[in-house]
Amino acid sequence: MLQKYEVVIIGAGAAGLMCAAQASQRGRQVLVLDHANKAGKKILMSGGGRCNFTNYYVEPERYLSHNPHFCKSALSRYSQWDFIALVDKHGIPYHEKKDGQLFCDNKASDILNMLLDECQQGGARVQLKTSVDQIESCADAEYRYQLSTSSGKIACQSLVIATGGPSIPTLGATGWGYDVARQFGLQVYPTRAGLVPFVITDQHKALCEALSGSSLAVSVSCNGQSFHDDLLFTHRGLSGPAILQISSYWQQGDDIEIDLLPGQALAGLLREQQHQRPKVSLKNWLAEHFTQKFAELWLQANDSSADQPLSSRTLAQLTGEEMDAIAAGLHQWRIKPSGTEGYRTAEVALGGVNTDQISSKTMECQSHPGLYFIGEVLDVTGHLGGFNFQWAWASAVAAAEHV
Repeated sequence: MLQKYEVVIIGAGAAGLMCAAQASQRGRQVLVLDHANKAGKKILMSGGGRCNFTNYYVEPERYLSHNPHFCKSALSRYSQWDFIALVDKHGIPYHEKKDGQLFCDNKASDILNMLLDECQQGGARVQLKTSVDQIESCADAEYRYQLSTSSGKIACQSLVIATGGPSIPTLGATGWGYDVARQFGLQVYPTRAGLVPFVITDQHKALCEALSGSSLAVSVSCNGQSFHDDLLFTHRGLSGPAILQISSYWQQGDDIEIDLLPGQALAGLLREQQHQRPKVSLKNWLAEHFTQKFAELWLQANDSSADQPLSSRTLAQLTGEEMDAIAAGLHQWRIKPSGTEGYRTAEVALGGVNTDQISSKTMECQSHPGLYFIGEVLDVTGHLGGFNFQWAWASAVAAAEHV
């Protein structure tokens, strides 16, 4: 028997549940379908289990897209303050970690339960463990789309694709939403992993392995972008917020430049210290700014002196040229990642459905009335820090007002 709904949303993640809650509360009959056995799996694991659900400082400049203007309309109409008001309405305690990043005090499940409660209030039905095998557009002027699913055939007036991207496949993520877009003749930009750690395989690999687990406050630059945040050494290479941020701007083959002591003028400082403390070893002096282990290993990895190793020299034994080289090496440490850890650990996928074919006001496909795309499946990717969740909420509400 053919089931009929006014709105069918595919994907029970952040965008899908938000859209279902809002659309059902304006009186629409809504069904949410997901192949997973649990709703909102990405919400539950985000922010270390505390869900960084938005940011105080949401601006369009925090998003990457082939059309940087596309996100402006939705973000301005449903802002971070609107979502914070919803969180407050449900009495969920939260705190600012840093740079405007808002996290739950307790668990990420607070946000998921809030969305499910909102869906329940509107009467939206969330149906899990249901795969969608086929989508067809129908001649019927009212029920424009028909779905063949593992639980039978379903017809709907409006169809919303909220399936996200392929990042973290262990949670069931796939690129299925892109296939739907292509089926209906939409262009999909190639995708790649974003907000993802780097893998290092060159001469710096041993340094990364030896320092695994230690972090530094640095400034990382690549392709005209810079981020000032923490860097974390791992057994495979480099991670931490600064690295995740710059990874979205990095392309295969690029160097990244790391300032290990941002805000310091090292060349002048070394000369000053050479006069004041000539007998101090370079290694011990560096250990005052980093750690003893880092100072030793970094000097080993970056020592090109032909005679006496830098690690055994005092400040008095350094020439002006050597001090300049050490300062440049620490301020402009260049590393060429061999790649990233890929979708396995990526927080987001860059690229996706070309937004030129989508209404920025309603998220509706311009060539197929009643077909909507929201959230990460679109070519809109935020920085680390709650921006991707805010895009999920804002794009979901934009669609919910029109489905």
